[in-house]
Amino acid sequence: MDQISNFIIQIKNAGNAGHESVASTYSKLRHSIALVLKKEGFVKDVEVKMEGGRKALVVTLLKGENRVPKIQGVERISKPSKRIYKKSSEMRAVRSGYGALIVSTSAGVMSGRDAKAAKLGGEALFNIW
Repeated sequence: MDQISNFIIQIKNAGNAGHESVASTYSKLRHSIALVLKKEGFVKDVEVKMEGGRKALVVTLLKGENRVPKIQGVERISKPSKRIYKKSSEMRAVRSGYGALIVSTSAGVMSGRDAKAAKLGGEALFNIW
C-alpha cells in the first residue's frame, strides 16, 4: 500500500463528499505533506491529536466559493514501483499556476515553486490542483 496515494486521495474524496475535516494515521511524511498543502492554500488547518493512545493527523479542508472543494484533482507521479526524480530546472507550473507540484528534497518536503527557488531537485511526489 502506498501511504502517500492513500492520504491525498483520502483528502480529495473527503472534500468531494462535503466533509469539514479528515482524520488519518500520523506519520512524519504525511504531516509534512499536510503542512505544505496548508502553506500552498489547499487545506485550512493541520492538527496532531491523540486518539486511543495513537497519534492522528486531522486535516481541516478548505472550501471555495459556493462550497466547492478547493482540491479538484490529484495525480501521483512517483510511485513505489517507479521513482521519478526531477532537477530544479525541470520543474514546471501545474495547471498554469493554479496547481502545485509537491517534491521531497534533501531539505524536506516542499512545493515545486519553493524547490525551484532554492535550486533543489528531488523526488516528485504528486501534482495537486
